[in-house]
Amino acid sequence: MGTVGTGADEIAGEQRQLINVAYRLLGSVTEAEDAVQDAYARWYALPRSRQEEILSPGAWLTTVTSRICLDLLGSARARRERYVGAWLPEPLPDRAEWGHTGGTGPAGPSDPADQIVLDESVSVAFLVVLESMTPAERVAFVLHDVFRYPFAEIADVLGRTPAACKQLAAAARRRVSAAQPRATVTGQADVVRHVKEAWESKDIAALVSLLNPAAVMTADGGGNAGAVLRPVEGGARIAQYMVAIADKASGLELLERSVNGMPGLVAQRAGVVMTVAAFDVSDGRVTRIWAVRNPEKLRPWARES
Repeated sequence: MGTVGTGADEIAGEQRQLINVAYRLLGSVTEAEDAVQDAYARWYALPRSRQEEILSPGAWLTTVTSRICLDLLGSARARRERYVGAWLPEPLPDRAEWGHTGGTGPAGPSDPADQIVLDESVSVAFLVVLESMTPAERVAFVLHDVFRYPFAEIADVLGRTPAACKQLAAAARRRVSAAQPRATVTGQADVVRHVKEAWESKDIAALVSLLNPAAVMTADGGGNAGAVLRPVEGGARIAQYMVAIADKASGLELLERSVNGMPGLVAQRAGVVMTVAAFDVSDGRVTRIWAVRNPEKLRPWARES
């Protein structure tokens, strides 16, 4: 799990990989950054002689980061119970879409969100499935199936045998396989574009035709922004809810943007991002909408002045 050597540059070079691992394990940029910083603090707290004994600092850092994430996942249920309304993963923007580079994008170049690779393993739909797993399943699956670490090394993280880790990953894989087949990026972009147009025109009938009858919309305000506390179920109810929002939200601008690497929508007012919506599309219709409104989770989307 990493490179060999104890040079400062080599140690610092592991940060991108660690952030990517931690975000997929936790679904939170903030918590991922804290976990990685904690792992680095533990490394630098080691005596120099101990550091020199470690043949692969990258492997050591990945193991420690994963264990920290495992502990956080273990306490997540209690934290979720205290959370106001539904908890959703923190959405990530694609900096290129904002027409900025370097420090003038939605966040500065040192923002950990900039280091996360946007692929199918960070789509909101995928992260939501990961949330349904036990902490041990999630760690085993992410490390093995996403990052291709061998079970012998994962066993060191989880404190279990390689065979037990293999079983955990297999159970997690079944959860992923049970999820509905999803649209391609192009197919989802077309549907999301039509949703945007129907939403802007407040066309309930058009929205209903774009939503699966069993569709579910979940909003995350975290008690810091207005949002329904329970999921809205059914295509017709979601369509009516969306139009009701459009009626009340004067001056709101809808933008088609990549959300965690998949086509989504961003609602902003006076240049400030208010809501980031991710979608799950199957057979040409929306099956799930995840709308994040908690401003604490929208920090990567904040434009710099």
